[in-house]
Amino acid sequence: METQILKGAPVAAAMNETMKADTAALKEKGIVPTLAVLRVGARADDLSYERGAMKRAAAVGIEVRNVVLPEDVDGDTFFRTLEELNEDASVHGILMFRPLPKHLDGEKARQMLVPSKDVDGCTDGSLAGVFTNTSLGFAPCTAQAAMEILHYYGIPVSGLRAAVIGRSLVIGRPVAMMLMHENATVTVCHTRTKDVPAVTREADLVIAASGQMESVGREYLREGQIVIDVGIGWNEEKQKLCGDVRFEEAEGLVSALTPVPGGVGSVTTAVLCRHVVDAAMKCG
Repeated sequence: METQILKGAPVAAAMNETMKADTAALKEKGIVPTLAVLRVGARADDLSYERGAMKRAAAVGIEVRNVVLPEDVDGDTFFRTLEELNEDASVHGILMFRPLPKHLDGEKARQMLVPSKDVDGCTDGSLAGVFTNTSLGFAPCTAQAAMEILHYYGIPVSGLRAAVIGRSLVIGRPVAMMLMHENATVTVCHTRTKDVPAVTREADLVIAASGQMESVGREYLREGQIVIDVGIGWNEEKQKLCGDVRFEEAEGLVSALTPVPGGVGSVTTAVLCRHVVDAAMKCG
């Protein structure tokens, strides 16, 4: 079977074009969509994501304010800074990098961030919006990126049997709810699930989001499935970036498959920017 490779680049490009039009319309009203990036220290993965977000934001007309605090910032300063961003009407979205250093209360920070500016979808308010299918806050970017890929490639979700591998609040549980809102029948697999391959083989759509690199092989799959691979990391030999799915075993078997890299991850920053624009539109 020839496998359709669901690349993320055209999905992000289509989202960019829509965002450009929306940001231009907002600017005509005197509203400049603005993202505040709140970062403590200089973790390599934070810096990489920040660069990608800034590049995407610049391409679609979003202004970015980098708010960088030292690794040893005291709690009073950090929480005062966060509160100022919450209250700043010119800031429409806040990307707060986590995890925070251990001396800062990460849970307090997560709860302090107002859902209306939580463009990364990490607060309880945003997650409640996902679970109730309402516009309170925003969906986690990676979960929504997976859905954006399905929509772009015209893959109807309604009526499909879906298996989600992983139950994190970043991807597993929210994407399961988003699939159910579109009338899929969803099974969430986790570390206590018995015989995960038997469950996933029965599914029409598999979302691999356990974070276990190259853990999903041919025994998990069957002909004709759609597979969305959310994982990304280095394989055991540290020689290449890969996902949760062993790509070589899935390609030629399933009907559609996202690559890693170049799949879900390449859509995530576009979703983040879409959320900033949507937040600004609510102000307009």
